[in-house]
Amino acid sequence: METKKFEILTAKSNIDWTGRKVTGAHNGTIDIKAGSLILTDGQLDGGSFVIDTTSIKILDITDPDTNAQFAGHLFSEDFFATESHPEAVFTIISADEISNGKYLIAGNLTIKGITHPVSFAADVVTGDNTITATGKITIDRTRYDMKFCSGNFFTNLGDTLIYNEFDLDVNITASASN
Repeated sequence: METKKFEILTAKSNIDWTGRKVTGAHNGTIDIKAGSLILTDGQLDGGSFVIDTTSIKILDITDPDTNAQFAGHLFSEDFFATESHPEAVFTIISADEISNGKYLIAGNLTIKGITHPVSFAADVVTGDNTITATGKITIDRTRYDMKFCSGNFFTNLGDTLIYNEFDLDVNITASASN
């Protein structure tokens, strides 16, 4: 049994996020700070990555003042509480290859010190010295104490309602460790 560790290349890896509300959606990016993937006999077998919650950027709001105000709100206790929780972590618990390069990944996601299981489909391409992995993780923000304008906790929100689920499109490139 051959086990090989691949370090995530943070400059070549990223997460695109999308959050939706009654009146539309917002999107942006968030950086991957560090992490690694493990291959056993050429199959994805484990790994984890650290998400830098302080790096959240909003791409769809071009007015600098409005963008800064919205970013400040995402950094606040209403959402990611980045001052007390500057990192989120995803740890792979299992990775089952469904078909050639297509995996069902299950793991634990920790945001704001709260951990819940998540699973998602991912495309994984392995080479001798590199791995690329892409997948979309859909997260219920209320499970991580992000209840602001959630219809589950507040009534009569009208067009200020923010949907509970948001998407993280994860793109990882990793290189074999020496």
